[in-house]
Amino acid sequence: MSGTDYGEWPLKRLLSEVVGSGQRSAEDMTRAQAREAFQRILGGEPDPTTLGAFWLANRWKRNTPEELGAFVDVMREESVETAEPDADPVDCGANYDGKTDSALLAVGAGVAAAAAGTPVVVHSSDRVPASKGTAYKHVLDELGVETDLDPQESADMVDETGFGFYYQPNFNPGVADLLDRREQMGVRTFVNTVEPLANPANADVHLGSFYHLAFAKKVVDTFRESEENDVSRVIMFQGMEGYDDIRPGSTTVAEWNAGTEELDDFEIQTGEYGTDFSDESLEVADVAADSATITEEVLAGEREDDFADAIALNGAFRLYAREDVDDLDEGLAAVRDAIDSGAAEEVLHDLRAF
Repeated sequence: MSGTDYGEWPLKRLLSEVVGSGQRSAEDMTRAQAREAFQRILGGEPDPTTLGAFWLANRWKRNTPEELGAFVDVMREESVETAEPDADPVDCGANYDGKTDSALLAVGAGVAAAAAGTPVVVHSSDRVPASKGTAYKHVLDELGVETDLDPQESADMVDETGFGFYYQPNFNPGVADLLDRREQMGVRTFVNTVEPLANPANADVHLGSFYHLAFAKKVVDTFRESEENDVSRVIMFQGMEGYDDIRPGSTTVAEWNAGTEELDDFEIQTGEYGTDFSDESLEVADVAADSATITEEVLAGEREDDFADAIALNGAFRLYAREDVDDLDEGLAAVRDAIDSGAAEEVLHDLRAF
């Protein structure tokens, strides 16, 4: 978009008159203002100082679902290239800045879920700020699975194996181009919030995680406000390190279906599902390499430890999210059958051969 096509709200004006005008006088942006702001950002229009100040002002102010929905819409319209598989997968929108201490279980969970009949899509970039931790790409790379795919190849991967990876620089290049600027910030920005909602496969179900239930409500309200990202069901839970690996022990689950006003939430005890693992038991020294080894051994049926239990429960959540099972107990049985039968190991073989 050229400069002459923008509206009347450059980021500097939004800073001085709206979001950055002061602790007591700062206001929320309208949808139109938020749209224009992100259009300018994706277009490379703001200078680095103005962009950094704008991101910080929004961090302090806290973005509304209307603002976030506008950001998602602009991202989907102007940066995201979608490729929709024939399958109807669960979109796993984990935080792109990844994990730094505990094993990343979501690759194993997604592959096991695919083997149990629930197609799964995951997506990430490469060492995203602020934490620059291990994400989907890094574990898949360690497993020998091709990750530098164009969007249509990612969709084909879903249809051929049941599990698909979409790489942000290839399907969302405008946001990927902001990585250098984000790294200079040193803190998370609203881009960290909206990039997991890109939904490159146009999936109907979103699975994600949160630290606090209020964030799950904000994500659901963001989907409601978005005009470009139409999902009918959202499942989120308290995740380890903010990733879509469920937290051990007592954890909150949030569930929303289109057409309902309220977000339902309930607590579960992971130990009640025969998966009595702890945070400490899931810590590893090298998150990418150790997670890949654990994933391979669990999918081959070679482990019966806390990692195996945690991957099985996370896989069950993916089946439950797509409503392929009625409850987590049924999902756990299906995932464990997929591992015991060798089906999960076969999906990993197919992914490596893709």
